Amino acid sequence: MDPFYWFYILLFIVAFLYASVGHGGASGYLALMALFSVVPEVMKPTALLLNLFVSLTAFIQFYRAKHFVWKVFLPLALASVPMAFVGGLITIDATLYKKILGLLLLFSVVRLLIPSKKNIADLQPSHFYGALLMGGVIGLLSGMIGIGGGIILSPLLLFFKWTDQKQTAAISALFIFVNSASGLMGQLTNGIQFSADMYGYVSIAFVGGIGGAYFGAMKFKQTSMQKILAIVLAVAAYKLLFTTA
Repeated sequence: MDPFYWFYILLFIVAFLYASVGHGGASGYLALMALFSVVPEVMKPTALLLNLFVSLTAFIQFYRAKHFVWKVFLPLALASVPMAFVGGLITIDATLYKKILGLLLLFSVVRLLIPSKKNIADLQPSHFYGALLMGGVIGLLSGMIGIGGGIILSPLLLFFKWTDQKQTAAISALFIFVNSASGLMGQLTNGIQFSADMYGYVSIAFVGGIGGAYFGAMKFKQTSMQKILAIVLAVAAYKLLFTTA
């Protein structure tokens, strides 16, 4: 079987799993592209574009299920959107890019392997200025690396007990969408490369995202598959951090 058939199969699985927890899947897409030796100049815009389709699909499903909280989302987005644009303007060395991405993938692995409570009984009110700072830092990093920021935002929302699991998924989905759009706009000003197979990538990720978002919003259990995804991300992180390929 052509190796890139495996890429398409894994792309569908990544989009499905990430959408099921309200994420666009950029870290997963970047991991797959790293495994298949795609150059960073193509990786960043490709991941952000795929993020747009999958995260919007996830947001619609979680919003329809009434899990979205505007009060928490607005200050995060207010700071993250302009900073994601600034991050998209920044071009970093390819080697440094791979190391930063590898560390973020390890963060994703930890996030996937640590079980999250479905509900948090003692939710705390969100802090406006704390949310601004959080959103700005995540937005800048998102634009630089080519992610939507959900893998960083989600555990922080749960840690501070600002949202429960489903609310976190809903907020992360829209947060990822607006950051991906802003970061992509920043990259467009510098001139970026898209793969000739982009239409196929988008179609596969979109279908996977629809399925994942639907089942995620309907309390779909994916513990075992999340562990499998964690292994894929860990392998990609190892390749980025400890090999030159």
